[in-house]
Amino acid sequence: MTGRGAVTDPLERALRALRAARAPSSDYDLNPGVVLPEGRRLRAAAVLVPVREGRVILTKRSSKLRHHPGQIAFPGGKQDAGDPDITATALREAEEEIGLDRRSVEVLGFLPRHETVTGFDVTPVLARVHGAFEPRAEQGEVDEVFDVPLAHFLELGQYRVEKRRWRGDWRRYYAVPYGPYYIWGATARILRNLADLAGPE
Repeated sequence: MTGRGAVTDPLERALRALRAARAPSSDYDLNPGVVLPEGRRLRAAAVLVPVREGRVILTKRSSKLRHHPGQIAFPGGKQDAGDPDITATALREAEEEIGLDRRSVEVLGFLPRHETVTGFDVTPVLARVHGAFEPRAEQGEVDEVFDVPLAHFLELGQYRVEKRRWRGDWRRYYAVPYGPYYIWGATARILRNLADLAGPE
């Protein structure tokens, strides 16, 4: 039990999100005028939300990539036919992208699924990373591996709504900057879900 004046472990707060009622989110949440086509087919994907010693591990995508160059993202990607389940997808992608040994990863549960404008149904897998970790960025895919205090992402005041032109219309989205890193779009939306469900300290 947390006594008066004690500081709650940020990961303990995050675990509340796994027990809370949740609904899927999407890149369209802040754009109610968007009409999605009936019967659209989404591709299954997963991201790992890895927490090590109270810090969330993130990547900066390569500036040479065709899709989302230079953006901040969780390690992850689309589900392959050889993946036995969506958790295996997240673990495989994290191993490939940042060199995170799956044997050091403790899967804690799932955050609300998120639909992207690129047609993916993304399952965020919250996990605790044990032991030492020396990142190894996948050449050509990842420019940088870095971490951010989980407490930063759990504070609703760190989030803001911004907008930019996309396909001729204004699109609104969440952003949660940290230092030199501009974290926005699907990554920020997944983190906002985490903050919303975790509740106050």
